[in-house]
Amino acid sequence: MKQGRRAWLLVAALLLTANAAVAAGLRIVGEQHLAPSSMMDGDQIVGRETAKVRDIMARAGIAYSMTLLPWKRAYAQALRDADTCVFSTTRTPEREAQFRWIGPLNEAEWVLYGLAGRRLVLRTLDDARGLTIGTVLGDAREDYLRQRGFDVAPVTQDWINPQKLLLGRIDLWAVGKAVGSKPFAGKDWEARVVPLLTFNRVQTYLACNKRVPEAQVAAMQRAVQAMRRDGSMARHDSAY
Repeated sequence: MKQGRRAWLLVAALLLTANAAVAAGLRIVGEQHLAPSSMMDGDQIVGRETAKVRDIMARAGIAYSMTLLPWKRAYAQALRDADTCVFSTTRTPEREAQFRWIGPLNEAEWVLYGLAGRRLVLRTLDDARGLTIGTVLGDAREDYLRQRGFDVAPVTQDWINPQKLLLGRIDLWAVGKAVGSKPFAGKDWEARVVPLLTFNRVQTYLACNKRVPEAQVAAMQRAVQAMRRDGSMARHDSAY
């Protein structure tokens, strides 16, 4: 009898936990200080991809909370926690089986930047061998370059890399930018940092833990398709 009661209590606790998770909705995490994609404006999370994700969630009718974290923590949380999605995540063959993918949110170029004053010339990625490349810890660009034997110097947040570049502590900075965008417009160091080589083109997504329910994933993907049809994706891009 006691064993039956314990089993019943365990089932009840599990049901309560599941119901609480449903009521709380999804947790959306993005990268800190990643202008123009995800950033803080006072106490509000704003940005180009932030606006797209908010639009997706509203159209899908899914409750959610949103937080910005250093990239490695955000990515690890989405891998670990059943109710979590992370943006903007580069979809690569190595990551394909790790998440449920909603998007694409954007197309991006991976570009090596350097100091204009050094007059470096890169015709191929191999020309960057022997140079130290600034990356973000746990980012797809870091993985890509490290796997190919390049000298990478990762930081926890990407805004540190231009400072290191300007101080001569790294030779190059591996930047992911939306196709056709000007990511450093208005920065006081904009003219001192120049693009040297586009070394990859990728798509970025909202990547959800594999345990996020299929019905929610399908609703979010339908929202993406509707946003492409009605021009909302393009409008979010033009706003930033």
